[in-house]
Amino acid sequence: MTTATPDTGATPALKPYLRLLTATQFAFNTGFYAVLPYLAAHLGDGLGMAGWLVGLVLGLRTFSQQGLFVVGGALTDRYGPRPVVLTGCVLRIAGFCWLAQAGSTATVIGAVLLIGFAAALFSPAVESETARAAVAHETATGTPRAQVLAVFSAAGQAGAFLGPLLGSLLLLLGGDFRTACLAGAVVFVGVLAGHARLMPHRPRRPRTARAGAPLPREVFANRPFLLLCLVYSSYLVSYNQLYLALPAEVERATGSQGALGGLFALSSLLVVVAQLPLTRWSAHRLPPRTALVTGLAVVATGFAAVPLAPDGPAGLLPAAALVVLLTLGQMLLVPAARGLVPDLVDDHRLGLATGALSSVSGLAVLVGSAATGTLLDTPGAVLWTVLAAVPLTGAALALTLSGGRRTPEPVTAVTD
Repeated sequence: MTTATPDTGATPALKPYLRLLTATQFAFNTGFYAVLPYLAAHLGDGLGMAGWLVGLVLGLRTFSQQGLFVVGGALTDRYGPRPVVLTGCVLRIAGFCWLAQAGSTATVIGAVLLIGFAAALFSPAVESETARAAVAHETATGTPRAQVLAVFSAAGQAGAFLGPLLGSLLLLLGGDFRTACLAGAVVFVGVLAGHARLMPHRPRRPRTARAGAPLPREVFANRPFLLLCLVYSSYLVSYNQLYLALPAEVERATGSQGALGGLFALSSLLVVVAQLPLTRWSAHRLPPRTALVTGLAVVATGFAAVPLAPDGPAGLLPAAALVVLLTLGQMLLVPAARGLVPDLVDDHRLGLATGALSSVSGLAVLVGSAATGTLLDTPGAVLWTVLAAVPLTGAALALTLSGGRRTPEPVTAVTD
């Protein structure tokens, strides 16, 4: 092996396999967000569903995706990423085509569940492969894995920003929700074709006594990993306030939620523009544990700033401060958290652990959202103090995490 030389360039030079995974994340979010922002309006206005039923359908989509990530991760460990990713692409294409035609409650729910389950297969496989490849890239080149994971994150945010614009363009050109669904399906046809051609086959692992051990003993009784899940959950509960507490704050300040779209665009643009330079700086100066603690502290500052910040133009200054600080904290802590997973679990359970990180955090978001909902009518100082305490608790837990690196196992899947 050649001597590793740290990469200090603006963007790490990624190997072809990492470029494929990064492009996948971009395409995945582009196709998904070309449809998702318009789903609620289609269900309510287009199909005439009651508000509670629209909420139920959206909740089922989230559950079938986030809650089942652990299933996709376990299947990735068992069969390798290629068949899981390809199956997820096929199901996503079928789900979008079905949703385009669905006209009854039962068919809409079926299509939405299929779309969510497709992501539960697809995302853990791609994310665990990216983490595995980032570790191998770090070993070979000296480039901190957080930098590679930051490229992956920025690509996803770029897709999340471009997707709604694509959906809006289709609507402006005379298309409808069906057109947006079919456009999303076409994007995933391209993803499927690219992976069928370029994604390498991974040899199956021989079934050893250790590999066949019960899953709870391997991951769910792994205390350092569970601690990381709790830390990451505190971040996701906080980030979910963009969809719960932030709309309430915007409506309080302006009388409507019309400015939300601009604030969400601001968040996505910050990630696209600042994620790579910020992570390049932090990866060379902050250990992962320190990046986690700092990021969570920045998120807590965002919540604390809301009742303290003076109202700006149209009363949006507190909300804008929250979005900026929450996004900056996210950019610091997410690559660090994802980069720690390969250090805390065995390589042959990396897919399961990646899925479990999302599923456990998703459950925490479900509970945390219900709790936050009960606080929305309390005085602002109480609400924002409680919300600030969540990431601060996560930061305190992160201080107990190990900051070391383990030597990665040989990675057979990372081939050019």
